[in-house]
Amino acid sequence: MQAVVDFANSVRGELAKSIVGQDAVVEQVLVAILANGHVLLEGVPGVAKTLLVRSLARTLTLEFSRVQFTPDLMPSDVVGTSVFDQKNLDFKVKRGPVFTNILLADEINRTPPKTQAALLEAMEERQTTIDGESYPLPQPFMVFATQNPIEFEGTYPLPEAQQDRFLLKVLIDYPAPDVEVEVLRRHHHGFKSQNLAEVGVTAVGNAETIAELRKVVESVQVEEKIMTYIYQIVAATRRSPDIAVGGSPRAGIALLLCAKALAALRGRDFVIPDDVKSLALPVLRHRILLRPEVEIEGLSPDRVLTSLVDAQTVPR
Repeated sequence: MQAVVDFANSVRGELAKSIVGQDAVVEQVLVAILANGHVLLEGVPGVAKTLLVRSLARTLTLEFSRVQFTPDLMPSDVVGTSVFDQKNLDFKVKRGPVFTNILLADEINRTPPKTQAALLEAMEERQTTIDGESYPLPQPFMVFATQNPIEFEGTYPLPEAQQDRFLLKVLIDYPAPDVEVEVLRRHHHGFKSQNLAEVGVTAVGNAETIAELRKVVESVQVEEKIMTYIYQIVAATRRSPDIAVGGSPRAGIALLLCAKALAALRGRDFVIPDDVKSLALPVLRHRILLRPEVEIEGLSPDRVLTSLVDAQTVPR
């Protein structure tokens, strides 16, 4: 597990050159990378969501594409299309930005469901179909989608089926006072987020590194009582009177994979209950639907989930 710990520390060190604070967010993003999953980033504008993903791609020497989702964006603008070559009198495939290692889907809820759904096959199957022919995507392939939680005019909420394809939903809040002062200090001294090379962010890994570390994570041991604990948490979301739709078996699988990745990040080759509890909210918050009357009362998914997790018997 030491290789995973060393890798994580190196990535954190490089990200610290462009991102101040946000330790929990960085840890959850590293979990998603090691567990081979996609991430939905939610936060108000200006909290460094895009900067985080750009810095991560540079640190891992991965190909990076960014798509600004807008109401007029078409599926072909994401996956690509066939264009007629007048010189050779045949059609050639023009690949879209989805053919990359890290795809930043910026403000994904600003585009209609038809275009949002263009990512479904890519996220689940790691391939995409253009004019009836399937094309594999580069490996690794991860989608980092951002959305603004406070502005809903002209937006299209992600369908539940697509939200379920995101391994984690990570909430990025305002930074702590001392962290925000450090951000101001850095900009005062000439920090330019547009030029990460000038900032000094360098590569500490590549696609091969990630593939090797994922094999290490797969070897992490999970006792039967931990699996039962994961099931009990997910099952509790289906029985809760506050929740209309609870977590599916895919939610339990996601929680298992994330707990294994977190255990490896923390230097262990076995999962403990705290690994599960630490990631229950990021894994489940976008996979449940609260009852309308509960939302009217002001309860949030996180508050409901916290109560459910705390109510479960922790295995010894």
